[in-house]
Amino acid sequence: MEKGTYRVLLFYKYVAIEDPETVVAEHLEACKEIGLKGRIFIGTEGINGTCSGTIEQTDAYMNMMNADERFQGIEYKIDEADGHTFKKMHVRVREQIVNLSLEDDINPNKLTGNYLSPAEFLEKMQDENTIILDARNDYEYDLGHFRGAIRPDIRTFRELPDWVKENKEKFEGKKILTYCTGGIRCEKFSGWLVREGFEDVGQLEGGIVSYGKDPVAKGQLWDGQCYVFDERIAVPVNQVEHVIVGRDHFDGEPCERYVNCANPVCNAQILCSEENEHLYMRSCSDACREHSRNRYFIEHNMTVEEFNARLAEIERRRGEELISTEE
Repeated sequence: MEKGTYRVLLFYKYVAIEDPETVVAEHLEACKEIGLKGRIFIGTEGINGTCSGTIEQTDAYMNMMNADERFQGIEYKIDEADGHTFKKMHVRVREQIVNLSLEDDINPNKLTGNYLSPAEFLEKMQDENTIILDARNDYEYDLGHFRGAIRPDIRTFRELPDWVKENKEKFEGKKILTYCTGGIRCEKFSGWLVREGFEDVGQLEGGIVSYGKDPVAKGQLWDGQCYVFDERIAVPVNQVEHVIVGRDHFDGEPCERYVNCANPVCNAQILCSEENEHLYMRSCSDACREHSRNRYFIEHNMTVEEFNARLAEIERRRGEELISTEE
């Protein structure tokens, strides 16, 4: 496909929706009729989605949404693509379109942090009394992040409030800037920070995706790439320079290639070169490598002899690394 004949839409809106089950059924039918593929969540607090299609299809979708009073005013982040970035079209009901697992949830239409344009965010990042807090998961941070940003030790968004409470001393007396991929997580998280008593909280309006396209900010002070939840996995951000921050899970070399662990029980995402994927059988640990359901073993129709030979090569390399370290 020719680059630019397809587009990817990333969007959300916090808005009251009655009877989301009915809205989901109607929305799925409309998306399939248009020909879109993607993933859209709808709940009583709003809509959160990303989908792909041709220029004509994505235009048709945005026109359909703008004709609905509930969804008017949505800011669509639009990327060019050379084909669909999803395999199917899913529209599902979600109690919360982003889940912080709060007993008393945040309504961003009533409480949220200060919106900062990309240019304002760039300027404020350089204030020495400012803390930059990544509101995403650890594997997203590991692929790319703002220079100097704090990496929360979390695997899911709902773990973030507890992590902040456990590390509150890091933020006391500081201005806080927070960011996420498209802005939706920060809307709720920044409101929670304000409710927790943090007085100076700013959020990147439009998220990383908008920051990378901004003609003033030009993605500056971003290192690595931005993790996205479709088949592209990663998209560039910094228009001025590209600094690789990802490190191969196995040898620590610069890497921006994600794979899923071949053990379906684990399925962890790991940064890994193609060579190491095959050497280590796409398994993040010895336990996953030797798991009875290891998909790599099955996909490649490996014999027991081939498997044992690969294990022997791994041990040989570990021995060489150990000798090199001792020297």
